[in-house]
Amino acid sequence: MIEILTEYWRAFLYWDGQRLSGVAVTLWLLVASIGFGFVVSIPLAVARVSKKRWLSLPVRFYTYVFRGTPLYVQLLLIYTGMYSLEFVRSHSLLDAFFRSGFHCAILAFALNTCAYTTEIFAGAIRATSHGEVEAARAYGMSGFTMYRRVVLPSALRRALPLYSNEVILMLHATTVAFTATVPDILKVARDVNSATYRSFEAFGLAALIYCAISFALVAGFRQAERRWLGYLAVRSH
Repeated sequence: MIEILTEYWRAFLYWDGQRLSGVAVTLWLLVASIGFGFVVSIPLAVARVSKKRWLSLPVRFYTYVFRGTPLYVQLLLIYTGMYSLEFVRSHSLLDAFFRSGFHCAILAFALNTCAYTTEIFAGAIRATSHGEVEAARAYGMSGFTMYRRVVLPSALRRALPLYSNEVILMLHATTVAFTATVPDILKVARDVNSATYRSFEAFGLAALIYCAISFALVAGFRQAERRWLGYLAVRSH
């Protein structure tokens, strides 16, 4: 029994006995998409709450489209739809990019999580205390300085609980990467099931791996919340 379990674990951790796969690919998909989505969503969130409609309307349209359509459909459009376009195939860089299922998966995941993260951060910015804004203006801060030193640090801290949920959901969403032939955890589990016909062991181990990664992420975010949101906790006297 131990030998069988060890063989299954190796199948999840290694692809063809040499290249890292499964867990490593899933984590890389998660880190790359979340990293891109976090960086891009901050300026988009500022534009989303702007009173200038020429700034807010394009961002609102983008978030509505990507939050209103399934991630699976978005991945198919980017992986198979984009490469069917003539101008993509005729351009060497675009051809090389969209030919790779890995690149397409990261792009689809990044655009999807960026839309959700933009709305999370925009909501946190709207919830910023009016007193904080007035205090920043009383100090003579410009709009850029006020956002950089007061509004964004405060909003990002308060958005942590919601953002942690988005990261966990993004981890679960990476399971559609097998559609683009990316050898993530689920793809390896399907291959193990096809080779051994042991569905319970193959998908059960995949579920355990996802649970372990989720618990690690939850623990990390709880530590971050205790550090940066400790001042909001109810104190007993």
